[in-house]
Amino acid sequence: MSQLLAQAQQMQQQLMAAQQQIAEAQVTGQAGGGLVSATVKGTGELVALEIDPKVVDPDDVETLQDLVIGAVADASNKAQELAADKLGPLAGGLPGLPGF
Repeated sequence: MSQLLAQAQQMQQQLMAAQQQIAEAQVTGQAGGGLVSATVKGTGELVALEIDPKVVDPDDVETLQDLVIGAVADASNKAQELAADKLGPLAGGLPGLPGF
């Protein structure tokens, strides 16, 4: 029983460490071949947006909007992948205990 509790405590520490790494991580997504890039934290918070002046056309705002949405979506997907990679090994739970 004490070994099981030690394993649970170790998993909790690993989970907390993984969550901290995710919160501190930043990932960048791009659209339009890099003309628009968005950087989000691992938590999904948008922290930076870069737009190449070449795509700023007052007569075609819709394209720029689509590129921004695409870059943010790409960054968000990368943040989700990062979280899955960091938390994936911990999702297996404790061996021998269903539901953990």
